[in-house]
Parts: sequence; C-alpha cells; structure tokens
Amino acid sequence: MANQYDVLVMGGGHNGLVAAAYLAKAGKSVLVLERAPTYGGGVSTQELTLPGFRHDVHSSSHVMLLGNPMMTNDELGLQGKFGLEYKILDQCQASVFPDGSSLITHRDFDKTCESIAQFSRKDADAYAKFAQIGHKLLPMIMAGLYAPPAPMGAFMAMLQSNPQGRDIFEIMNRSPLDFVDELFEDDRVKQHVLRPPLELLQFPDEMGTGMALFMFPALMHKYGSPKAVGGSGRFADALVAAIHHFGGEVHVNREVTKVLTRGGRAVGLRTADGEEYTARDVVIGAIHPKRLGQFVEDIDPGLVKRAGRGKPSALNIMQVHMALDRPATFYAGEEIERTQMVHYAPSLSFSDFMKQMDPLRHGEITKDLILSGQDQSRVDPTRAPPGKGVYFTQAFVPFKLADGLSRWDEIKDEVAQDVLAGARRFVSNLDDSNILGMHVNTPADWERHSPNSFVDGDIHGLGGYFFQNGGARPIAELSDYRVPRVERLYLVGPFMHPGGSVFGAGRNTAINIFKDINLDFDKVARAPV
Repeated sequence: MANQYDVLVMGGGHNGLVAAAYLAKAGKSVLVLERAPTYGGGVSTQELTLPGFRHDVHSSSHVMLLGNPMMTNDELGLQGKFGLEYKILDQCQASVFPDGSSLITHRDFDKTCESIAQFSRKDADAYAKFAQIGHKLLPMIMAGLYAPPAPMGAFMAMLQSNPQGRDIFEIMNRSPLDFVDELFEDDRVKQHVLRPPLELLQFPDEMGTGMALFMFPALMHKYGSPKAVGGSGRFADALVAAIHHFGGEVHVNREVTKVLTRGGRAVGLRTADGEEYTARDVVIGAIHPKRLGQFVEDIDPGLVKRAGRGKPSALNIMQVHMALDRPATFYAGEEIERTQMVHYAPSLSFSDFMKQMDPLRHGEITKDLILSGQDQSRVDPTRAPPGKGVYFTQAFVPFKLADGLSRWDEIKDEVAQDVLAGARRFVSNLDDSNILGMHVNTPADWERHSPNSFVDGDIHGLGGYFFQNGGARPIAELSDYRVPRVERLYLVGPFMHPGGSVFGAGRNTAINIFKDINLDFDKVARAPV
C-alpha cells in the first residue's frame, strides 16, 4: 500500500535520524519526514555567507558523541562505510584577555596545569584535584548517557546509599560558581573554568547545574575536541547515507501537522498538504513537550500541562558568521588559532565577568557582550576556499527581551555590529576589507528553524537543571521516550535524556522501541554493515 511503512519519523534532526538508522538496519521500512529543506536540525553545515564557505549552523564540536557505542563500535558504519571522519583537536578551549595573555585547556592534563600555573601555582594544584574528581565520575556518568535513564527515585536511592553517591548528589544540586569560588583564587582562572557551563547556556550561579563544571574538563582530557571534517553536518550526511543503505527514506520539505491515533495507539502522520502516512509498528516524533497537545489528540490533559511547564535554558546565543578573505589572526598569538573555541574576556576582573550577566537575567542586551569565536578554517581547511577563512562569533543573549520578543528581528543587525566590535578587540584582521560576507542568527531564528525542538529559541531543548535531567527529563512520565496512553509513539530530541548537546541520543529511543517490538537491539547493533 502506498504511504505505508513500518516506522515513521517526524523530524530529520540527528536524534530522529539515529533512531531511524537503527530501525532501518533491523530491516524495517522507514520514512523520515522533515519540514525544513535540509535535514540534520542542530547538526547542519551550510553555505550561509558565500558559495564554498561552509559554516556550522549550530553544533560544532561533538565531544559528547564519541563516547556513544554507536561511534566506539561503529554500529551503523558511519565511519567505516559512510565517510564520517573526526579530527581530534588537542587544544580544546582558550580564554584570551585584554592584556594579550591567554589560558588554554589542552587534552593533555599536564599542559593544562602548566597554562594555569602562569597565573597561579596554587590554582594549578587545585585544578589537578578538581580534574581528578571529574575523571573518577566520568565512567559512571558516561554509562548513563547512552541508555534510557533509570527512574529518578531509583537513581536518588542509589546516590544516597554510599558516600561517593552523596558527593555526586551534592555536585548535581550545587552551582558551578560554588565550587569555583572554593577551589580557585586567580580571576582569570575562574573565568576560564566557568566558560564550559556557559556553553551549556547556564548561568554559573544556577543551582542544580554543578555537574557540568566537572564533566567538561574530564571529557576534554579524555576525548579532546572532535570536529567532523567538512563540517558538523557531515554527521547528519553519514546518517542519511546509512538510512538509504539500509533501505529507508528521508524526505525534506514535508511538514508534519498531526500524529494520527486510533484506539489509543499512534498509527501514522499527516502532513501540511493533507497527505497521510501509516505506520505498521511505531511512530517517532521530534515533538517538544510544550508542543505535545498540538500534535497528539486524546492525550492526558494533565500530562500536557505538566510537560508544558518545562524550564528553558537560562541563556541563549546569537551567532555572527563571516566569510573572510584571509583567515582570522588573534592578537594573543598563533597558538590560539589551533584551539577549538576561543573565549573573549573583556576584563581581567572576575567581578566584571559576573556583572556582565546581570542584564541578561532581565532580558537586556548591552554593548558589553560575553563572546566566543574561532575561524573554522584554521582547524579544518576544507571549510573554505584555499587561503580564505570561515569565522564565527557567538554572543550570550536572552531569548525574551525586556521590550518584546518581536524586537529580535529589528535589532539583530545593530547587535551584530556590537558583536563584531567586541571580536575586533581580540582578532586583528576583522576589518571591513577582510569580511566578504556576513550572516546573523538570533534566538528567534533558532525557533523558526526548528519550531518543534528549539522552543523559546533554546537549542538545548530544555535547561540542564537537576530537576529535569535523567529520569525527570523532560518530566518523569515521558523520560522513557514513550508517551503514556498513546501506544507506539516515541519521542526524540534535545529535550529528552541525556540533553541538548550532540550525544546521538536517538540510540536510546531505539533501544526502548526494539524492546517493545521484540527485536534484539544488541544483535542488530553488532551486525556488520
């Protein structure tokens, strides 16, 4: 029958593609429907400025992905058969300061301590102890990322059963700032160590976010900074190639408007043009918990209400992409050019750094923005024509502006000039003559790009707070990727466990689907491609 498949997937973001690929490998007929003209969602590389200049639209480094068995065992053949290649950068992040000094987190632990020691030997020693905590926690945390989460009650009971678990509970509930104030003394070191939590779109003093502070150094020392050669979107390209190889289909420009249900079971999808597709086995939806009631009928109103209360990330980002005639050069020196991400610190003062965040809490944007950036062609020459540069700067901003959401489209160019002015303090050749093209994305653009995943412009789907993580992400009733009272409907997306970074978490959804339809996931995963 036309338009009938075993598996239908609403949304072609990387999580939906991962789940689709596993089911297609199992021999199921699979169709992915994506509303946008391109697949990949937050894992996308596009020529935003000029032909030949390849910009990562959202994600850039996939440090969380490389621990996934999908990658370590190459379960889908993404690396061995479909051309996905990662370059591992040994310089993960740098902070550059107005006086020309810099601090670098290297994959090499000792080099990182040496970089810190130039400012404080005491802080270098403290970092050694701090990083060791993350190193010890890493195996347990990683084991929980790439499988469906345990119920929160069971997880809490496990943590409370021994001293180490109680230490972990404390870390999860406190803020990064709590620990940084206790451990470090130098203002530049404090700023540098707190930048990874900011990259997770969390204020450093947000309670219930402390784990990020310990996990990111541990991950960087273990994996470095992995970048897909040719751009972040190569990951999505490899997934689509795998789906096609296994007999599945991926269709773009196909907006889904409704999950079709019958007798308490999901049976299909309807598109904006009225076409209907039926699923013999399962329907998978990249549907944000705040949008469930919009797409699914006969769903528990109480569930819809609880799911709608999810808290978005505290921060958002605005990106300014540039095509450069010559690659970017930094005042701090050539070593900075080999780093995955460079954080621009406008002051040596830690107090000034924290004060920069105060306006953002109230929906205000000042000219004194918190910025990061890098020229991607410096670490991956395939991103630009020979001798040219692909540079971006991102600014931390609020989604909801104090004077109205609609203002984003009005002020984006003005704010972009402030971003450019801030970057010019650290990058020596961002003069107008070197900028060949520019493209600006705001939080409002993120929501338009992925309205069913990036609600409120949140590219992480939901905030990474303790109360909505693990077996409570997005809420307890939805944390196993199933939708109560709607059989055979499963969720994928950044708003699900393990969170908004690129984890390849569609694998977790697939594990539960395989269980429910009596397929052996391990057997399929291990089978040669």
